[in-house]
Amino acid sequence: AAAGQRLLQPEAPASSERRGRAGSALRWFTTVVLCAAFLGMGTSAAILGPTFQDLARNVNRNISSLSEIFVGRALGYLCGSVIGGVLFDCMNHFLLLGMSLSATTAGLYLIPFCKTAVVLVIVMSAISVSFGILDTGGNVLILALWGDRGAPHMQALHFSFALGAFLAPLLAKLAWGTTAPAGNHTEPGWHPGALNSSSEAHARSLFGVPDDMNLVWAYASIGTYILVVSVFLVAPFFKKNSRQTKSTSTAPGSRRAKYHKTLLCLLFVFFFFYVGAEVTYGSYIFSFATTHVGMEESQAAGLNSVFWGTFAACRGLAIFFARYLQPGAMIVLSNVGSLVSCLFLVLFDKSPLCLWMASAVYGASMATTFPSGVSWMEQYTTLNGKSTAFILVGAALGLMAIPALSGILQGQYPSLPLVLYTCLGSTVFTTVLFPVMYKFAIFPLDHKHEGNINCEGQEMSSSSGPRGRK
Repeated sequence: AAAGQRLLQPEAPASSERRGRAGSALRWFTTVVLCAAFLGMGTSAAILGPTFQDLARNVNRNISSLSEIFVGRALGYLCGSVIGGVLFDCMNHFLLLGMSLSATTAGLYLIPFCKTAVVLVIVMSAISVSFGILDTGGNVLILALWGDRGAPHMQALHFSFALGAFLAPLLAKLAWGTTAPAGNHTEPGWHPGALNSSSEAHARSLFGVPDDMNLVWAYASIGTYILVVSVFLVAPFFKKNSRQTKSTSTAPGSRRAKYHKTLLCLLFVFFFFYVGAEVTYGSYIFSFATTHVGMEESQAAGLNSVFWGTFAACRGLAIFFARYLQPGAMIVLSNVGSLVSCLFLVLFDKSPLCLWMASAVYGASMATTFPSGVSWMEQYTTLNGKSTAFILVGAALGLMAIPALSGILQGQYPSLPLVLYTCLGSTVFTTVLFPVMYKFAIFPLDHKHEGNINCEGQEMSSSSGPRGRK
């Protein structure tokens, strides 16, 4: 049984005020530690970008020939989400999350010492499995701790991830200064055979000390931070271990909508298109701005920063907005903002000014959709480990499928802004899909309300005598 589920149970009337304060303090402590864990997860996931050249040099490979590392990460995240969903329903939440963070720490310590591409991909995939477990477990545990009051805390959790992704390049390039040499592997004429002699020297060595020790310090500092967080995350397990009881789907406070499975499938599709559009725009806006609009590379890089900067900033502001706005209202506002910005992008795809403004609005509009979607679903049906893992798998599939399809189509039709068409189509689909989800979510409530009205009508008819009956 999860200790987090136990924290949801109300205190008995005879419980002391001191015990109530201790339970509240434990909830806040767990929430802060989870946010710290998501901060580390965001940093660990984003550190690959600024250090990719250094890792490629480590394994004597070209950057273009290391693309399998992204496939391995995506598959690892998928497996981790499924594993986390299963394990969260049968073992302690805190212990499982602590173990996943410890595995992440071990992987981060090993990455700079990998000397072959196969080993590097395996280690990256193993870390992504831990990410999938942590992502599934963090969302479930926040909902278990706070219930209907979890919207601000859910926003804080995902803001921590965005903040970590923002800090990763600063840590890699400014704090430790990891840089590739002048003759790095990004040169077009470079090919793997150019370093055959060096490859033969390391053929029998799977691990070795890298040439740039700053790479070691960058990954080791993140790994040490995550190790410290894992210690704090496991602490509640030992505190609550002696008083745990088994939780079930019929536990007090749980709810199940009449169309529970239908809602999960709809949210699966919703996150598939939402995450796919988000990653597609963030991944291709740089190349689109340089090739289609004719921007300089420095301006295109600034455009990419504007998108992710407004994305992270609005996730931070959403922590406070979630106290006054319902998750459904935030989703509607996000969908409207995304739809308007995508329409302007498509209509004025050649305008640099429109591209700057619409990118900022698009990033701000997409920031709160994912955490708001999880919080919105919890209002109508309880999410356990398996159901949360199911919707996260939808998000992971969208992350892989939609950007890949957009890239293929854009390559075949370079004169058309197919990246923008993809984002607009996905936004239209999610905007139309959410009212359908809402109708399925409230149907049991409407049906129950209608039943109460019918019962009241029958009572009034029976009390009015035989003339009141049809």
